[in-house]
Amino acid sequence: MHTQRHLVQALEEAGTLPPDWAATVRAVDRGMFIPDRMQELDRFTDPVGWAAAVYSDTPLVTQYDDGAPEGPGTPTSSSSKPSAMLEILALADIQPGDNVFEIGTATGYMAAWLCRQLGDGQVTTVEYDEGLFLEGRQNLRLAGYQPTVLHGDGLQGCPDRAPFHKVIATCCLEAIPGELLGQVKDGGRIVAPFGNAFHSYSYVTLDVAGCRGIGRFGGNPDFMWARQQRNRHAVISDIYHEEKGEEGTTRTNPYDIHHQGDVEFWIGLHVPEVWGQLHRGGDEAPGEATYWLLANDRKSWATVEFTEGAEEFVTEQYGPRKLWTEVENAYKSWQRLGRPGRDQFGMTASEAGGLVWRGEPSNVVAKVW
Repeated sequence: MHTQRHLVQALEEAGTLPPDWAATVRAVDRGMFIPDRMQELDRFTDPVGWAAAVYSDTPLVTQYDDGAPEGPGTPTSSSSKPSAMLEILALADIQPGDNVFEIGTATGYMAAWLCRQLGDGQVTTVEYDEGLFLEGRQNLRLAGYQPTVLHGDGLQGCPDRAPFHKVIATCCLEAIPGELLGQVKDGGRIVAPFGNAFHSYSYVTLDVAGCRGIGRFGGNPDFMWARQQRNRHAVISDIYHEEKGEEGTTRTNPYDIHHQGDVEFWIGLHVPEVWGQLHRGGDEAPGEATYWLLANDRKSWATVEFTEGAEEFVTEQYGPRKLWTEVENAYKSWQRLGRPGRDQFGMTASEAGGLVWRGEPSNVVAKVW
């Protein structure tokens, strides 16, 4: 049966276990922070399958539908992929003596690592969801760790425990509140998965001084949203009710946009509160697909009908916003700039808001909050 040793071995073989965190990862048993039952996994009826999942470098969904007993089965909390957790810690450059603040306790596994590395007194962790807070606090106690575990809004920080050397988020953010920036020591750092409805697969690493953070984007994380800033507020059936939209054509291939990280990042900066979904035709129409664009306010939608081999595609747009027009215009502006990658961009965050720039902080390309 798999044990913690198998997880450590997998991380070592992948080259994702930094030497200065190796002893901590070996010492903290992930199994103590994972529920006994998770949808198809059951520790009691299938202990081998449960252990194989827990002691592998994979994320595990630990809550659906914010804990509601009846719901559509939307994942709302997880035990993150251990290698992704280590990536956050490496970006944060955690050092002995650091006072660390974690946004998103969840199961408590990351907080346990921090306690093992730094000592209980150096770790403060906050969970927004009451059920997860109680579960995470209990897991930490049973594992023998006693950080400061709080129930509340982690985006507001914790003035009583501030100032912090490092702030890390284990959930995706779309804004960094000024209250949080003001609780970081000069020379400190904030690391968070960051994004918006259109693209949420970047880390932002901000070095803080004078209540202002400056840093760059990178990585390819996939974290659930902070509840306070949760994005993508609907599904197709919430927005599309068989209305007839305005038809047109485009020569832009939706496959040149969908899941193409660099262009989606750029579009997200310029087309707020909108996201895309690609639905392939399936076995009956393998060369066809529909690319949907949906607005968070549920008032606008658009489609592009893809057919393999075609040079032109039919579009349909409905509502006060012409979503495909907005997205295509942003895509073309990205092309004109020479198709820049995300690694060319950075952010300045302050009480006045967030500015994204290209190359240097003076070259602002978008205000994001």
